[in-house]
Amino acid sequence: MKKIRVLLVDDHAMVREAIARALGAEDDIHVVAQAPDGRAGVAAAARLRPDVATLDVAMPSLNGLDAARRIRSVAPDTRILMLTAHEEDVFLDRALENGVDGYVSKRSPVDSLAQAIRDVAAGRRAFSPKMAARIAEKGSPRGRTAGRKSIARLSTREIEVLQLVAEGHPNKEVATRLGISIKTVEKHRQKLMDKLQLHETAGLTRYAVASGLIEVPGPFPRRPVLGARAAKGRRPEENP
Repeated sequence: MKKIRVLLVDDHAMVREAIARALGAEDDIHVVAQAPDGRAGVAAAARLRPDVATLDVAMPSLNGLDAARRIRSVAPDTRILMLTAHEEDVFLDRALENGVDGYVSKRSPVDSLAQAIRDVAAGRRAFSPKMAARIAEKGSPRGRTAGRKSIARLSTREIEVLQLVAEGHPNKEVATRLGISIKTVEKHRQKLMDKLQLHETAGLTRYAVASGLIEVPGPFPRRPVLGARAAKGRRPEENP
């Protein structure tokens, strides 16, 4: 039996390990690698070309929504499944814009995740019941109007700059990471402040935290580990 090759991308090691152990009990799924943030996830996807990549939304360095867009470019055959505790419409909207194949809540049972992986690997779409209901609602005229209102007014580049600035990176480092000039970074920062009606960097950080792009650091995972069953299985290969 050919196994579905899965890449897990999540910034919480304990969450990744719990999910990997659970999936290790499935006969047709093999976790080939794990990555701690969006940039590492994109690099791993380009190198390994997995069948499915699962991505969290809020991660350091590069959030999962923008990582999904980049994986689409570097590994076009890899199917993308968002696996997150963030269930707000704005994240669902952005994920759909970036071409994800599914969106599953971490509050779902482990069996639901395994089936979602099988579905997207087979070319189908997979959404948690709540997410599917919201997508159906957005299909109505009223839903489409509400959806447009919930979509962030920021461009993809502005979101990338916002995340890095909010994480505390100086302009020079932001420029290096994004491959743009310092002057361009400064222009993006000013546009961000103008659009969001903010006047200081601390305001950008608060906005990024409130919108779910970054999280307040803490000693333990702050999101629920998927499912209640701790299935036994082999540890996945971890590629740095």
